Amino acid sequence: MKAEVVSMTADNLDMEAIRRGGDILKQGGLVAFPTETVYGLGGDALNPQASMKIYAAKGRPSDNPLIVHIAEFDKLAPIVAEVPEKAKILAEKYWPGPLTMILPKSDLVPQETTGGLDSVAVRFPSDRIAQELIKAAGGYVAAPSANTSGRPSPTTAQHVEEDLGEAIEMIIDGGQVGIGLESTIVDFTEDVPVVLRPGYISLEMLQETLGDVRMDKGLIAADSKVRPKAPGMKYRHYAPKADLAIVEGPEEAVVKKINELAAEAKAHGEQVGIIATDETKDRYPEGLVVSIGSRKEEETIAHHLYEVLRDFDQSAVRSIYSEAFYTPRMGQAIMNRLLKAAGHKIIQVV
Repeated sequence: MKAEVVSMTADNLDMEAIRRGGDILKQGGLVAFPTETVYGLGGDALNPQASMKIYAAKGRPSDNPLIVHIAEFDKLAPIVAEVPEKAKILAEKYWPGPLTMILPKSDLVPQETTGGLDSVAVRFPSDRIAQELIKAAGGYVAAPSANTSGRPSPTTAQHVEEDLGEAIEMIIDGGQVGIGLESTIVDFTEDVPVVLRPGYISLEMLQETLGDVRMDKGLIAADSKVRPKAPGMKYRHYAPKADLAIVEGPEEAVVKKINELAAEAKAHGEQVGIIATDETKDRYPEGLVVSIGSRKEEETIAHHLYEVLRDFDQSAVRSIYSEAFYTPRMGQAIMNRLLKAAGHKIIQVV
């Protein structure tokens, strides 16, 4: 089976294709679609078999919860047992948008969708294509990122085709996504809201809105014996095929160290990949150097991260060295993804 690929834009929707996609989802099939964050792999969130198909297509562990996507506010109440006041405040401010909230689930949501948990992760995306598909499918679409588990998340339909083109029924091509990193996940099943995955909506933004919000201690190194409450908390994610390491420290020392590693590799007849910025790319005379964007425009770094990691897979490099990107607003989210891609391999320099 090869996926049907249909193209459209938010300004020029193909409603007939969306209707077909909705029918596929209602019948238990899988459809990949764009959101404002990354492409999602959709299945009927209320159909246990559809959720199991998602896990199988991705090669994803079945204890890794799926996010249920809705496209209307009144669709939230039937799938949750309660909505805390602070969750209502956050929904009013950031939905539709790149925010996922974890809430106690109702019996309507099967445990196959929630990874066996009694809570459900819910998101209301702002992308119009996503919204129309969700409505056409009946209102509830479970959708992790549309990639093979562990690979960099897809930011174009071509990325989805590379990974899942033979495993699903339809891919809706809506062009390159806007943000490029997955949604922020906030857990409301505890007394104090907890960020389980940083994203475009930062911890500081959440604290400005709600007051007391904390970051989960397991974000950097989750206990492998603990069942994850949010997608990807204990599994290696976003990884390119080459070995990736992050070089961290003052800029001068970082550039010097990466150049030493590139020269050493060249002496052994190998080429390394280097993830730099617009400000530093010309300072690396050796290796396959790719700029991820400008530090002055941190959203470009987030936007290009997965694309850069995937592009390296088309090259012959066996090792990739990346600068660290502790940018002011999105640095938490960028480094969270980069650390997972590197398997937390960091080279500290001073």
